[in-house]
Amino acid sequence: MKIAIIGATGQLGTDLVKTLNDKHQITSLTHQNLEVTDHNSCQILKEHQPDIIINTAAFHKTDQCEEEPLKTFSVNAIGARNIATISKELNATTIFISTDYVFDGSKNQPYTEDDTPNPINTYGISKLAGELYTKQNPKYYVIRVASLFGAAGASGKGGNFVETMISKAKQNETISVVDDMWMSPTYTKDAAETIRKIIENRLPFETYHATNQGYCTWFEFATEIFKATGQKPTLTPSKTNQLQAKAQRPRFSALKSIPLQENGITMREWRTALRDYLIEKGHIQH
Repeated sequence: MKIAIIGATGQLGTDLVKTLNDKHQITSLTHQNLEVTDHNSCQILKEHQPDIIINTAAFHKTDQCEEEPLKTFSVNAIGARNIATISKELNATTIFISTDYVFDGSKNQPYTEDDTPNPINTYGISKLAGELYTKQNPKYYVIRVASLFGAAGASGKGGNFVETMISKAKQNETISVVDDMWMSPTYTKDAAETIRKIIENRLPFETYHATNQGYCTWFEFATEIFKATGQKPTLTPSKTNQLQAKAQRPRFSALKSIPLQENGITMREWRTALRDYLIEKGHIQH
């Protein structure tokens, strides 16, 4: 199949290119080639005539999103609308990468695809709008991911949580991490592999949660990183309300997938995925 990947050098985009490259004809598009917020710029997709367009472009600095709602909606909502519109014109499938932040975090157990979104910050609201725009193309997949870590690092955020923790430990910094916010850490390599299976198995058009199994607090995640790397920094738990963050965050936003399980697709547990990531990045040996 001909697959166009928007945001091809981002954390997830990089792994999507690697994962899909062997069997499919990939068009890698970066910010330089295509600006999702500009409908005219998106017309470049017509030159490539893709069967599938994967849109990983996002403005995801959660606190900055509160200060820049216009930019946030331009990328995450209008961008999604532009891609869905062109996909529909091309009779192509749209894949929109969404987030656990479309939920409010009050469920206290993992959210499934059947749960009703209720975002509590600008980022989450904009991504939910992006999901709705994506569904205007009947041939759509909305793939929700969460707390990503991948070899390429997050474009715009510089690295990811794992790299930040390892680097702070190397600099002998005292590290404080919240222990009252639960999520599903997800290796982009595994998310990309799941997206490949969804495409190749031609799963029904709908929403899927593609996260590693299990969940933990950010503090537990940090603890596991240091356990695996053998680093022993001073690590202390803190509370979300101590962060003085501009954006409210869901307290419990772990995800799990029912339709993927029903189709025989399971993602491995996050600790195993973390270990493979650390090997891939050369932080630990096999």
